[in-house]
Amino acid sequence: MKHNSYFDGKVQSLALAEKEGPTTIGVIEPGAFTFSTSSEERMTLISGSMKVRLPGSEWKLFVAGEGFVVASGASFDVEAKEDVAYICRYR
Repeated sequence: MKHNSYFDGKVQSLALAEKEGPTTIGVIEPGAFTFSTSSEERMTLISGSMKVRLPGSEWKLFVAGEGFVVASGASFDVEAKEDVAYICRYR
């Protein structure tokens, strides 16, 4: 199991290997962050809510149980006003 820490510890995750590909389960503390992808990312919020701006799109609010997909080689922005838990599947 691998531990990842980003943005001075404000975003942290644990990585695991699923049969379909790598997966992380993580938390995001309140703040604004920009992420870059090296593979397709399928993110689903487990708890909390956050605004997300996907490439070429406007800001959209996502809440627990909702998710989004980001293409490989892209960047996206998130803004969390509360703690957020998520699962991200890399494909």
